[in-house]
Amino acid sequence: MVVEVRLYATLRRYTTIPNGVIIVDVPDGSTVLDLVETMKIDPAEIHLIMINGVGCDLDRTVNSGDRIGLFPPVGGG
Repeated sequence: MVVEVRLYATLRRYTTIPNGVIIVDVPDGSTVLDLVETMKIDPAEIHLIMINGVGCDLDRTVNSGDRIGLFPPVGGG
């Protein structure tokens, strides 16, 4: 199944796409953690996960067509 992943801030380094929006094909029944591991992203770098605008955890199952936003911890001052 195909999902849209939006990588924000420092997580954009995991793609060569400048706007950080990529399409990823994952097996049916995949969780956010499965998706993150497929993309070779360290789960410890993710502070906030949004699926279709709703916050969730790494154990949430994703569905075909979902829009998944991955955000790192906020830094700066």
